[in-house]
Amino acid sequence: MDAKHPPLMATHEVINQAHALENYNAYARNIPLQEAAAREGAGWAHDWLMARGAEVGSAEWIEHGRLANVNAPQLRLFDRYGNRRDEVEFHPSWHECLGWLKRHGCDTGPWAEPKKGAHVARAAAYVMFAEIEDGSLCPTTMTYGAVPVLKHVPEIARDWMPLLLSREYDRRFIPAAQKKGVLIGMGLTEKQGGSDVRANTTRAEQLSDGSWRIVGHKWFLSAPMCDAFLVTAQSPKGLSCFFVPRWTPDGRLNEIRIQRFKDKMGDRSNAGAEAEFWGSTGWLVGEEGRGIPTVLEMGVYTRLDCAIGSTGIMRAALSQAMHHTSLRAAFGKLLRQQPLMQNVLADMALEVEAATALSLRLARAFDAQEDEAESQLRRILTPLAKYWICKRCPTLVAEAMEVHGGNGYVEEGPMPRLFRQSPLNSIWEGSGNVMCLDVLRAMAKHPRSVEFLMAEIEPAFGKSAVFDRWVSWLKDELQDADAIESRARRLVQDLALALQGALLLRFAPDYVAQAFCATRLAGDWGYAFGTLPKNSDFESILKRAWPE
Repeated sequence: MDAKHPPLMATHEVINQAHALENYNAYARNIPLQEAAAREGAGWAHDWLMARGAEVGSAEWIEHGRLANVNAPQLRLFDRYGNRRDEVEFHPSWHECLGWLKRHGCDTGPWAEPKKGAHVARAAAYVMFAEIEDGSLCPTTMTYGAVPVLKHVPEIARDWMPLLLSREYDRRFIPAAQKKGVLIGMGLTEKQGGSDVRANTTRAEQLSDGSWRIVGHKWFLSAPMCDAFLVTAQSPKGLSCFFVPRWTPDGRLNEIRIQRFKDKMGDRSNAGAEAEFWGSTGWLVGEEGRGIPTVLEMGVYTRLDCAIGSTGIMRAALSQAMHHTSLRAAFGKLLRQQPLMQNVLADMALEVEAATALSLRLARAFDAQEDEAESQLRRILTPLAKYWICKRCPTLVAEAMEVHGGNGYVEEGPMPRLFRQSPLNSIWEGSGNVMCLDVLRAMAKHPRSVEFLMAEIEPAFGKSAVFDRWVSWLKDELQDADAIESRARRLVQDLALALQGALLLRFAPDYVAQAFCATRLAGDWGYAFGTLPKNSDFESILKRAWPE
């Protein structure tokens, strides 16, 4: 055999491939999250969050997230003897995930142990868990939102609040009185109404013992394995909210009949169902005929979690992209060293840092609910943050998938699951149009909310000429009431960008803030990632986003 024809070699040698991202600390690697948590009042939780970051970044917990999604929940309508059961069975990793969330107070921790920064600390832990598994966050979030609603109903709070505030997760399908901890779901959406819950046709009639009998169909019953649900139904005085447990007080299965699971694009670990209420027993929550304000009180908290959860998904996508490009080479250099790839990665890093700053600033408003400024700010900032952060999430995740090339598109890796999950928070708990209209309602009904929002923005004046011009123009836009509803999306987008820019100018390194403003607030931003100005400090941005 001569030199022109070397001997045949093995055909399968793995070179120039990244290994799986695992056994890292998701908090230690996330400097913007650390700084935001400390700045917004949860500095006391640093060591606790560092421990949580080590857990969720471990190979064990990453595998739990994967297994919970590749092993979909199963619906068991009947037991072996033909008795109606309507039970949901899950893979053990799903239960591990819910156990972690319950154990660390990601559902009701701020009420079980109230202290300054409790909602912020919870938000930081929520961001990190969203990086590995998102379906289990659905019942966690609904339980979080149910507490402020149910604590005002003494006859329910007496028996249920200790179980809601418990740190024990109890997977058993038994009456709540026999359990160590419970979770709450909800059923609002009907096929004919969607976001227009006033069009609901489910009916409720009061019985002699004070309970209500509920009959109707729900197009989406979120997390049907939960121990009870907040459900809307038409009563004699109008649309009302009801507390409907899976089991009645005498130990019988309540008449909640699951019709089928939704075959969802993503969120595979979590069951979503259509259900019928065949004379289900429930109890009134809030004032009869005032069901919408009641569920909106819950919705304020769940919308916060949509913003936080999307921040976590984006951070997961960025982490995967940084990890991959730090190990994969092309054309003689690591991908991370290629100038155009640096621009793309740095641009994504700015987006994630801005989302982190905005979502944790919003969480602080939930920690100071007795303060008028924070209460007003929460009113306008919740739909604003949910709209913009959730809207940016799919775009960023798609870009991060592209960074991986073909490897990003195969199901063996994490990117397809992140991509399928990425649009959900923008849909759940009110679509983009609903959020933008809610911002307009806040501006109209609570005009001081705009005043307090501008008070968050104005301290950044003088730090960037681009920012100053943007905010001056935005103030003029706020005075223009002509066709405001039709341009609500643009207005809310611009408000969100102004606040993100202000937070970065005030608290982030100058190389982060200036690069953010030079694109998002320059007026000619093309929205594609990788369009930062040539004088941007790419290397510093990347080192901050993914420190060694």
